Amino acid sequence: MLSNILVSAKLYTPVMIGAAFLLGFLSLKIFMKILPKDHGRQDAVNGELSRGKPRGAGIIMITVFVLCCALFVPFSIEMVINMALIYAAMLTGYFDDAAEVSWGELKKGLLDLVITVGLTVNFMLNNNTEVYIFRHFFTIPAPVFAVLCAGLIWMSINVTNCCDGVDGMCGSLSIVTLALFLLTALPNDMLSMSVIMLFVLLGYLWFNCSPSQLLMGDAGSRAIGVFLALVALHSGNPFQYIPFACMIIIDGGIGLLKLSVRRFLKVKNFMDKIRTPLHDHWRKNLGAGDTQVVVRFTIIQLAAGAVFLYLI
Repeated sequence: MLSNILVSAKLYTPVMIGAAFLLGFLSLKIFMKILPKDHGRQDAVNGELSRGKPRGAGIIMITVFVLCCALFVPFSIEMVINMALIYAAMLTGYFDDAAEVSWGELKKGLLDLVITVGLTVNFMLNNNTEVYIFRHFFTIPAPVFAVLCAGLIWMSINVTNCCDGVDGMCGSLSIVTLALFLLTALPNDMLSMSVIMLFVLLGYLWFNCSPSQLLMGDAGSRAIGVFLALVALHSGNPFQYIPFACMIIIDGGIGLLKLSVRRFLKVKNFMDKIRTPLHDHWRKNLGAGDTQVVVRFTIIQLAAGAVFLYLI
């Protein structure tokens, strides 16, 4: 296998990093012109500025990610199933990106359910339910763990999707989350996959930093959300996802909370003075610029993750 040859020649990591970054960068540069164009969301702050930009770049990014994983990560049935479901999450987002009329919540919710159940079953069949918290190990009953696992995956898909609304933010926050997880005890295959995703995202940020040339769309954010949840699950302590992705959770989660309370509890004025996602509140209500929002959110998430790493 290619990975075995590269390991013996001590070239595995540099070749993997180079392939992930260069393939991602070059593929985006070459194929961005054929991507669907953004329509400009009227309900989003500065949404009109995105009109006409290539959208759905996630289909290129995730394709490069999956190809690099096939080349550099040892084969396993669990990995193949995970890659297939990550790609499925990307495709559901891409078809929504390319559609003239956005898919309804029911349709997207059912697709999320299928992907979430598939990933949960795959994880439960191939891993135990033991987690460590502050150097103590606990075995969580399988039914409880399955519910928590599914909840983590579903939440990660949706909050990551919601935070993709400012040039460079979803990519920057996802890179910070992956970098923090890389400082923990990840299994070798998940370590390699995380490095690949990180450098594919760096290639994307070259074009997405403000003012952006293209947008990842739901195709990218949904698949990245799936992958971040899988990294958390394989880290041995899924609860690390909370500090390591805190600004992704807060930015997207506030909007989900506001919508849920208004819809299901019928509290129509709940969080009336807070615009969601939170990045829109910072830009519209607090007057922050796009770059300020991205840098400040990234600093907060990096600091929170660093404090948690110090504590453990």
